[in-house]
Amino acid sequence: MKISVEKPTPDQLEKLNVFSWPIWECPPSSFDWHYDEQETCYILEGKVTIESETGNVTFAKGDLVTFPKGLSCEWIVHEKVRKHYNFG
Repeated sequence: MKISVEKPTPDQLEKLNVFSWPIWECPPSSFDWHYDEQETCYILEGKVTIESETGNVTFAKGDLVTFPKGLSCEWIVHEKVRKHYNFG
């Protein structure tokens, strides 16, 4: 299961209507997570590493990240994260 990380253009963000999505925040910490459905998020601030059976992925401010449905992983929040997110 591959986590997609990209640097979106302003046009991509507008097309996805990212800035209307809810916001989630988390202080530095680590926790296990399982995705029951696909999530796409846009990182407003912070730095996170995701550890899973398929390897580690690190992302930060300005990244558009897509997590596949069915992924089990550990979130390691290095710096307070603030993100817009959308499920489905």
